[in-house]
Amino acid sequence: MFKKILISLSLLIFAININAEVQAVPALKGTIVKVGISNQNFSDYYFNKTKLTATDSFTLTDKSTNTVIGDFGAEEVVDIVIKNNLFTVMQDSTEIANCIKGPVVISSDNGYVSVAGLKRAGKPALYRGTIQITKVPKKDNLFNVINVLDVESYLRGVVPNEMPVRFGIEALKAQAVLARNYVLKPKEKNYHNFDVCDSVACQVYFGANTEHELSDKAVFETENIVAMHNDELILALYSSTAGGYTESYENAFSTDMANGVRIFPGVPKPFLKGVPDNKKTPVLNNEKEARKFYTSTPDTFDNDSPYFRWTREWEQKELENVLKSTLKVQSSTGFVKPKLDNPNDFGTLKDIKILKRGVSGKAMSIDIVTDKNTFNVQKELVIRRTFKKDNKAMPSANVVFDIEKIKQDKNDKKTDSAIKITAYGGGYGHGVGMSQFGAGSMNKKGYSYSDIIQHYFTDTAITTMPVTLSCASGKDTAVQKFYLTDKDKKAKLVVENKFQFTTMTMVLNGQEFKLELAPKLFKPEKFDLSPYLVEGENTITYLLPYSAAHKKPVRLYVELKGTENE
Repeated sequence: MFKKILISLSLLIFAININAEVQAVPALKGTIVKVGISNQNFSDYYFNKTKLTATDSFTLTDKSTNTVIGDFGAEEVVDIVIKNNLFTVMQDSTEIANCIKGPVVISSDNGYVSVAGLKRAGKPALYRGTIQITKVPKKDNLFNVINVLDVESYLRGVVPNEMPVRFGIEALKAQAVLARNYVLKPKEKNYHNFDVCDSVACQVYFGANTEHELSDKAVFETENIVAMHNDELILALYSSTAGGYTESYENAFSTDMANGVRIFPGVPKPFLKGVPDNKKTPVLNNEKEARKFYTSTPDTFDNDSPYFRWTREWEQKELENVLKSTLKVQSSTGFVKPKLDNPNDFGTLKDIKILKRGVSGKAMSIDIVTDKNTFNVQKELVIRRTFKKDNKAMPSANVVFDIEKIKQDKNDKKTDSAIKITAYGGGYGHGVGMSQFGAGSMNKKGYSYSDIIQHYFTDTAITTMPVTLSCASGKDTAVQKFYLTDKDKKAKLVVENKFQFTTMTMVLNGQEFKLELAPKLFKPEKFDLSPYLVEGENTITYLLPYSAAHKKPVRLYVELKGTENE
């Protein structure tokens, strides 16, 4: 039963169809996200011309004046070019409008909008919501192509492209929650006009034409659900394969300080701590344990990945030529010291020494020793891109090196010893946060999506997206939906009540409750909702009574699964 709750007998009727499809277009309900759309090979987000179309009749609008530029039929193509920082709209070489300040918006009430000719996963790239053409700040005659749509619709175009649907519903749900976290709290905000990009640099987003029934189900059944640490959204990182042991954030990523200095190791994040799949696995931050782990095949959640274990081999001259090129390129990152400006200054490779490892055995600092110099390389991505094979970076920096001396063929009149270099490694990607192949394996073993997330993210709770209410006009009411299965039909309402509200009303699945709040400055108050939950979709409405004395906010969310240490 609720503590401090007076239960009203009044029932509110809600007409809810949990099987109804998410509205296809224009997909502009709820939290809105702006996604930068790149060119065919994901190499550019800046354009001076483009072609727009839609699968049904569509409208072109000048957003600066909210005037309609023109209405067009299904599959008709409209050209947009920018000259003198103003847009011109053309069709079949006929100018329709010019001197448009923009942004220019294409919308279709009953169809998907598209960049004509653009393909994703071998199919025409179709998008829910609208496409917005917006000038790039401080760049003459360039614009971004931006898909504007709600977060839940966006996720339908992300989840099946970030994770194979064969991994199963619980793995897909974990991916959906983390992808939601990522778009709401991205690792970096590098873009002026949009929130996230559509490539692996952010999250892979291919639009509506790649949606899948099972991943749609995963998005729907985790609607509004996020992962939080200490009442704040976590930075939800993930990669293909951890190799059986994930890495702590600071050991893989650098941090840009306020003074412009970039430091490595980075600033730690308490919820992104390296964890082994098997608790008996020792910390791998030394050569002996790392070598033992990555030259064997222990039982982990990542065993099904083709990158669980891998090897790369180089002949001496081959690797020397690689390093002459990659060290010069990677010197620009600031993590190669001394810089290699002239490949002739490299010399002859003598040794490779790993100086520092993370908890997963990930190389953090490597010395490349030559007869002319010793080049120190730091940070996992820089290390991976330094040791290329066939022009491809190493799958991960979870690596140990073997250097074998070999005798040259005496018939070639060469008497000096040469070396052969072999890299033994595990995993694919940065290895921080969730391993996607690991999630697929956990799904097969019967773990829930919350189990999967909490395995990879330390002290993390699974909750609805927090809402903030206040007595300001239009800010005193909020409605949330969340989905539960029978086996996890438990939840708590969390109220952060720093500003001393004493009462509020909650309606849960048609039942109205008056909550008596005990003001707490430092610790949120929790109310057990379990007796009133249903299997499937639950709806909760928050109603904050007006009080002239309390004009500051109260923050609320539903906790579906708390942290292990609670």
